[in-house]
Amino acid sequence: MLILPAIDIINGGCVRLTKGNYSEVSKYSLKPIDAAKKFINEGATFLHIVDLDGAKIGRPVNYKQIFEIAKDLKIDVQVGGGIRKYTDAKFLLENGVRRVVLGTSFVEKPALISRLTKEFGNDRIAISLDLKNGKLMTKGWNKNNLINIPDIIDLLKKLQIVYVIITDVEKDGMLEGPNLKNINIFVKSGFKVIVAGGVTSKNDIDNAEKAFAYGCIIGKALYEGKIELRQCFKNNLAKRIIPCMDIDNWRVVKGINFQNLKDAGDPVALAKFYSEMGADELIFLDITATIEKRKTFCSLVSKIAENINIPFTVGGGIRSLEDVSRLLNSGADKVAICSYALTNPEFVKEVATKFGAQCVVISIDAKKTEKGWEVYINGGRINTKIDVVEFAKEMQKLGAGEILLNSLDSDGTKKGYDVELLKAVSSAVNLPIIASSGAGSEEDFLKAFRDGGADAALAASLFHSKKLLITDLKKYLLKNNVTIRI
Repeated sequence: MLILPAIDIINGGCVRLTKGNYSEVSKYSLKPIDAAKKFINEGATFLHIVDLDGAKIGRPVNYKQIFEIAKDLKIDVQVGGGIRKYTDAKFLLENGVRRVVLGTSFVEKPALISRLTKEFGNDRIAISLDLKNGKLMTKGWNKNNLINIPDIIDLLKKLQIVYVIITDVEKDGMLEGPNLKNINIFVKSGFKVIVAGGVTSKNDIDNAEKAFAYGCIIGKALYEGKIELRQCFKNNLAKRIIPCMDIDNWRVVKGINFQNLKDAGDPVALAKFYSEMGADELIFLDITATIEKRKTFCSLVSKIAENINIPFTVGGGIRSLEDVSRLLNSGADKVAICSYALTNPEFVKEVATKFGAQCVVISIDAKKTEKGWEVYINGGRINTKIDVVEFAKEMQKLGAGEILLNSLDSDGTKKGYDVELLKAVSSAVNLPIIASSGAGSEEDFLKAFRDGGADAALAASLFHSKKLLITDLKKYLLKNNVTIRI
């Protein structure tokens, strides 16, 4: 889930309001640019900026502070507050702002929204819905608009809106937690929901993620030390168990160190079995797509997606936004990018920006050399000479949501995960780490979580052979005080 630290601006300074009341302003010593730098150093890749002066008078005014952050710091930002004219939105979008946020204009000028989405794309526009007692608030939270939620949803869909920011005005600035009921309504209607208002703890963020929110805006809780931002970028939910299916010629295969591949079964039947046995997620890797310079089999992805009810990551041969869209539309929840992240790192940023960081998994094939762990590509055939830890840091900056860390030294050996490699990467980045390669026993999973700092553990041969069942593994981990989904 995308975490967006908030920077609210009045008279050029950082502030927070309570329940949207301009007479209840909390001022902070940090300048907007300094707050942005602080958030970036703590791992933020996307910021939420509100021009509160603009929201009050009906046009943006704090351009200087906005552009200092968006252009000088080169970080993605979404900006809201008084954007009610085409020229204002256009000026922001053409000068470094990734996404503009409109509220009142959505109600009063739907033609404006249509024009902006048509010219700039619906990934550049977000609609902010400020709700109070079930009513829509507009004009800087100073006016009630009696549009009910079903009618709001209908209009959003007609305008082809994707991103919706939901703020419960009664919760905003109160540090009482977000309104999950509102989140659920809009998520179920197919929108990418960004939660705002009342987020005060890591538990609030976890609850928003469980409600399938796309993102979460954090404001007052950050400035007043209620939340440590670095912790927000680390998935502290229950540890996950993930079977992996390496696909070659429409069959699941497995080998040792990516060599001597042997048939391991039908992918659809195996996926269904894992879903029914309690796997938390599933990963599908078309291991020869990149080498053969072809696209991943979407028809197979669709068949698997139809037979499971757990999150599903697909990787192999992904080189364009069209490839990503194709896979997500075929039923994948996330995409794994490996070789192309090396040859075209900006592609990672493009995918994260368009589809959300939560669906971007960077698959890193690592091998120990005399210089340390280095990144390999093309199924472990080519050494890039790039340091694994530094590469993981770069991927985090570009917007990756998760790291799948494969040890070429351990792959298929069943001698345990490379715990030292896991420790090195997990301590360097604030992203969830999936341990991969080498699982041979229940204890190996325990070490990956306890000693390696992994957030999830992946296995293939051990599960394919049914030498270890996921149900038995989870019982073992629970006995050893590992928080696990049951």
